[in-house]
Amino acid sequence: MSDAIIILTEEPLTAVDVANITDLYGPEEDVELVLLVPADTKRNLFVDVIDQLTMLDLPGALRELREKPDAATVMTEAKDILGESMAALAAAGAKATGSVAEGDAVASLVAKVTELGARQAVVVTTPHAVADTFRQDWAHQAQRKLGLPVLHLYSDSGFIGDS
Repeated sequence: MSDAIIILTEEPLTAVDVANITDLYGPEEDVELVLLVPADTKRNLFVDVIDQLTMLDLPGALRELREKPDAATVMTEAKDILGESMAALAAAGAKATGSVAEGDAVASLVAKVTELGARQAVVVTTPHAVADTFRQDWAHQAQRKLGLPVLHLYSDSGFIGDS
């Protein structure tokens, strides 16, 4: 029976992300990666605008104010992220499955970790200045609910969040 590592991501996994994740286990270990992509991140508009501004991304902040995607668009985007991420994992030879998680992202992660008795949980996000600073990011929330360390990786980088 293989061990499971559950991955929650809001961005398509890149080759850097896949390398960071596959470095968590050795080539001789039987590990299955289970990828979850939330269909709705339920972010706060005000917080998202602040996040964009702290990253000096004025166009991103304006986009946050103007765009309000409908449910079908959000689901399509989640499926696209899942497809790109699964392709990146397959290209690295990782044994992986994945699905779009509906409802609360952290609750989906906690449920999957519990269901599979996973040995580790990994959250891959872009930096969120407000949530990260006040320890309200997905990794901190999951860690509090699971009582286990949750690895927080920033997308397409080697940086690890403080969780």
